[in-house]
Amino acid sequence: MRNTRIARNIWLGIENLLLHKLRSFLTMLGVVFGVGSVVAMLSVGEGASKEALEQIRKLGSNNIIISSRKSAEEEATSTEHSHMSIYGLTYEDYRRIAASFSNIKRTAPVKLTRKDTRLRARELELRIVGTTPEWFELVPREILAGRVILNYDQEKQAPVAVLTEFGARKILATESTVGQTVRIGSDHFEVIGIVKSESGQAGNIQIPDQEVDAYIPIDVARRYFGDIFTKRTSGGDEREKVELHQVIVQVDNAKKVEAVAAGLERMLERFHKKKDYAVSVPLALIKQAEATKQRFNIVLGSIAGISLLVGGIGIMNIMLASVTERTREIGIRRAIGAKRRQIVVQFLIETVVLSTMGGLIGLGMGTLIPFLITYFSGMITVITLKGILLPLLISMTIGILFGLYPAVHAAKVDPIVALRHE
Repeated sequence: MRNTRIARNIWLGIENLLLHKLRSFLTMLGVVFGVGSVVAMLSVGEGASKEALEQIRKLGSNNIIISSRKSAEEEATSTEHSHMSIYGLTYEDYRRIAASFSNIKRTAPVKLTRKDTRLRARELELRIVGTTPEWFELVPREILAGRVILNYDQEKQAPVAVLTEFGARKILATESTVGQTVRIGSDHFEVIGIVKSESGQAGNIQIPDQEVDAYIPIDVARRYFGDIFTKRTSGGDEREKVELHQVIVQVDNAKKVEAVAAGLERMLERFHKKKDYAVSVPLALIKQAEATKQRFNIVLGSIAGISLLVGGIGIMNIMLASVTERTREIGIRRAIGAKRRQIVVQFLIETVVLSTMGGLIGLGMGTLIPFLITYFSGMITVITLKGILLPLLISMTIGILFGLYPAVHAAKVDPIVALRHE
């Protein structure tokens, strides 16, 4: 019986709104644009933060990346002719890091240089990454062919190389892949595998791998290429001596990553007179990005929520006008026994129907806009369940809040006065 009464009141509310179709539609527009803008803005913000977080997670949330860099003093003297810059991490640093912290699970040293790589007439400059088998556990990438470097290759100092997919396509082309011999610099290496790689930057941290990488055992890199590198600049050639360009550290527990990073920083300070290294913690970037995402969503939601507020004011305005127009109807209903509560419910139902219908149309518009943004600009947008339900609930709540005053005002109308109203 009660459900029948509620259904009848809802249908009555819809009929009353349909009596003034244009006015009802124009009233709904504020809610439509408000909900649509909230959904669209939240999806754009969610997409941007998701892309940033994925880039950071590629670095490994349990990893710490220690990189060599020139100190301020070294930068100042590097412009002098015949000067050789000596800076960065050392092999002793690597051994010390691996042995000093019980929470460190794995470490991978990284030695970088760039060399022309040739196979007959084809040539491409690759970034040569001298490392250990642990690299492929700390920077996991899909193996497309063959295998990666093993401890056996490291022990035997075998001249083997693992190419990235991009480098393999450019150098090997139609040739057989695994087992092919390529010349890196002036030395010959056997291609033992091909891996997929990533590229780009996450926050202020460069992703460890690039699409032009060739991975070789670190002892082979040291023996063939040494520790002194010549870098060509606009002012001439610069010579640098860097033993290790990076050390990637994996901690056994994500909760201890920041504590271990602080310990590594203190240890390096003791053995380096100059600040010629940088300690980067992807986990800290993830936390920062998630906090930024929350603030970003709050700001976007607040801006878009203003449209909903304007829509709510429009609903209140129209419902107050409706109360004035229907004063005689209210008086007749009160005269035949309708209670004030029933009058309040009737007008509230109309405002909720108005705001809910506007919210549903707004949801349709809000889901279409991100699709168009992705289609035409290529920007990633993500529509979440929360991003749909929240604006709809807000629009319904606004309908109740802004419809409550007109409904109560209608219920307080004196039946005698209302019956005299023309």
